[in-house]
Amino acid sequence: MSSMRNAVQRRNHKERAQPAEREKWGLLEKRKDYKLRAADHRSKKAKLKILSEKARERNPDEFSFKMMSSKVDAKGKKVADRGNTALSMEVVKLLKTQDAGYIRTMLQMARKERVELEQRLVMEEGEVRAVKDRNSGLKGKHRVFVENEEEQEEFDPEAWFGRGEDIPAKQPNTDYVENISAEDSEDEEDETTVASKPKILSKKQLEAQKLAEKEGKVFNKTRKRAQSRTAYRLEMAKNRERELVAAEEELEKQRAKMNNSVGGTNKHGVKFKIRERKR
Repeated sequence: MSSMRNAVQRRNHKERAQPAEREKWGLLEKRKDYKLRAADHRSKKAKLKILSEKARERNPDEFSFKMMSSKVDAKGKKVADRGNTALSMEVVKLLKTQDAGYIRTMLQMARKERVELEQRLVMEEGEVRAVKDRNSGLKGKHRVFVENEEEQEEFDPEAWFGRGEDIPAKQPNTDYVENISAEDSEDEEDETTVASKPKILSKKQLEAQKLAEKEGKVFNKTRKRAQSRTAYRLEMAKNRERELVAAEEELEKQRAKMNNSVGGTNKHGVKFKIRERKR
């Protein structure tokens, strides 16, 4: 009978699908999903039951030899050994020497950067006044022609070229303005009439003047930004130099303590001094 029952084709069991109005709640849980979730829940429940029994039956006076080798810190936390091996004193001294060389190299670079920034800036009473031109330090020649030897002897380079205290404002294009004035002067009246009347600028001259003023404002704004940027870089270079100097001094102290050449303070705050042999 059983063989005949298996020969008949049965209808396959199909679980119901997720209704359309409940799609926003996610997929519908099937029987296989429920079996997995239930098995996981039962296993966790069994583990918690075993742990609770161990906690109830725990003996507070139980001894283990692991207690002899384990340590705890001041807060009661267990300190485990990571398996690190302590380096020898000679190796540590060599590492300190390499660190000192690296810090010394970085300190030289910081000092060089600070000197270059200070040379670019014109300082006045500790504050930045102007930024020198980057091309001012380049070697070059500027030839000035004079009338005779007396003017050559009386020639003052500082009065002629300036001392670098102020950066001159950007001058307008004089050739363009002169050409405009020359074209407009042809249509004007005689010189006596023009001298008696107030000078009236033409439309082209007004446009050239406005353009020159606009270029001057842009130049001043750009110069102020350059000053602030360079001053900020100079301040950062000084701070970096101070930090490297402090690091170098601290490293020298550590190396001196390792060589037993100076005293210091131990981790408990007690001052000590290296004893020297009496001579």
